[in-house]
Amino acid sequence: MTSLRKIVLLSPAHPLRGGIAASSERFAQELQTAGYEVVIYSFSLQYPGFLFPGKTQFSSDPAPPGLDIRTAVNSVNPLNWLKVGLDLRRLRPDAIVPRYWLPFMGPCLGTILRLAKSNGHTKVVAIADNILPHEKRPGDRLFTRYFLSTLDACITMSQSVEEDLRKFSANMPAACIPHPIYDNYGEKVSREAALTHLGLDEKTHYLLFFGFIRDYKGLDLLLDAMADERIRKLDLKLIVAGEYYGNQEVYAKQITDLGIETQLVLKTDYIATEEVRYYFGAADLVVQPYKSATQSGISQMAYHFEKPMVVTAVGGLPEIVPHGKAGYVVPVEAKAIADAVVDFYQHKKEKFFTEGVQEEKKRFSWRTMVEGLEKLYKRVHQV
Repeated sequence: MTSLRKIVLLSPAHPLRGGIAASSERFAQELQTAGYEVVIYSFSLQYPGFLFPGKTQFSSDPAPPGLDIRTAVNSVNPLNWLKVGLDLRRLRPDAIVPRYWLPFMGPCLGTILRLAKSNGHTKVVAIADNILPHEKRPGDRLFTRYFLSTLDACITMSQSVEEDLRKFSANMPAACIPHPIYDNYGEKVSREAALTHLGLDEKTHYLLFFGFIRDYKGLDLLLDAMADERIRKLDLKLIVAGEYYGNQEVYAKQITDLGIETQLVLKTDYIATEEVRYYFGAADLVVQPYKSATQSGISQMAYHFEKPMVVTAVGGLPEIVPHGKAGYVVPVEAKAIADAVVDFYQHKKEKFFTEGVQEEKKRFSWRTMVEGLEKLYKRVHQV
């Protein structure tokens, strides 16, 4: 049996920003620690403008040290797909590990992988953040099917994604491995240090909504919850930390109509890597009021910083945040979110839930992801 030594990650990476880039870089570091030779093939063009509603796709953070990141893939140029595919065929990695999160990437990744595998040596084991997207578009199923047909095996990070995978392939070797903890945002800081750094009042308590603001993430529900009379009576503010990827004016109008301006701290620009720990450090509770989800990197950031959570009962979130131990799992309703927040403060649950988070975080290691890749690679070589 061919041994697994040389691995290519086909994924966004620095200088591209976002959770997929950050987690792929961290996975590459863990693979290198395990003794593998790793190259990341990233994107020279990830999204055309119409698919990217943010301000920029690029990070101003320094490149992660010790990684071989090659900016090579143009998502919309078929001639580039041919070039990259032929390059990878000649490189002859033992495994290519593509990240799949959006059907738009299906034609690009599927073509590259077909060419790369034509060397008769390379196996493809994908990591699927999503199989079908939160925000549906024409062609989703066609593009996804084209991509999936190139795979030898697939890692999913929630049961809901594995269920979506089985709609396309009943027999593909697969493993469900929860998203590991984001531990590449620095050590946690004390509440006092975080509030001082952010210039926030130490006498006030804070909730945190973190990450890109998109409709499916349900910030509107959380804003409605902040208008609940029980929450208005608490000395409590919501920090919204992340860039708008939707219609900012809609949220601005909602905030004005609800009259909750003084209950919010709006930090709606991209949050640099070195700043992330301060936002989590300032918060008592991280709220993810998603209307749909598979899994969420925000949960894994909260685990790293040992913060209790409120999540909605969608997708894989209840698998990640056990209700009553690491926080609350609630219906997708503003009142249910408010109920959880009120319960947290009225019954002084912070210590209890923090201890639960500390225990649960042991489930989410990068070593487990490496072992999952090793097992699937061995399995497909036995076929």
